[in-house]
Amino acid sequence: MTTFIVGIGGVTNGGKTTLANRLLKILPNCSLISQDCYFKAEADVATDERGFKQFDVLEALEMEAMMSDVLSWIKQHKGTKQPKTLQEKCETSVHFLIIEGFLLYHYKPLDEVFDYRYFLTVPYEECKKRRSTRVYDPPDPPGYFDGHVWPMYIKHKEEMDNLQKQIVFLDGTKPIEDIFCHVYSEIKRIALNSPS
Repeated sequence: MTTFIVGIGGVTNGGKTTLANRLLKILPNCSLISQDCYFKAEADVATDERGFKQFDVLEALEMEAMMSDVLSWIKQHKGTKQPKTLQEKCETSVHFLIIEGFLLYHYKPLDEVFDYRYFLTVPYEECKKRRSTRVYDPPDPPGYFDGHVWPMYIKHKEEMDNLQKQIVFLDGTKPIEDIFCHVYSEIKRIALNSPS
């Protein structure tokens, strides 16, 4: 068998989870790991001078635990024989892992496992509007989006733009069906050598 690991990163409320769940349902032999499942307890997350909890940084996440789960998946599904021909590839099960989260490409051990990387973007006003409709635990305090969430996104995006890895940027304002069809066709073409 062979494996294909896809990263779906992006801005908060950009559509990462929706896209990941759609792919999970349609790709054969597919698993999903979500970065949101690895947040530290609120008491263990640093607070800045304004009283804002610093959830939008790597230090707020149990990245070692997440990486351990990813490596366990790889060990479980990675075979020693890689298919050489299209016929062998068709006869070989491809196991997919979708990893979604807002800081996937900033943690080097994790970034090195991806076969393909996506990043969803939405403009400031749309992002703020979407975020305001979500319920978080703990809830966002007043000014949190402008004082912490968006500035950290801009900082991380600028850092990511300087990475040497290939990242495909997706417009998160497009209909989810269009985004999904594009990504699914691309994954099929790359991972399975199937026509899109």
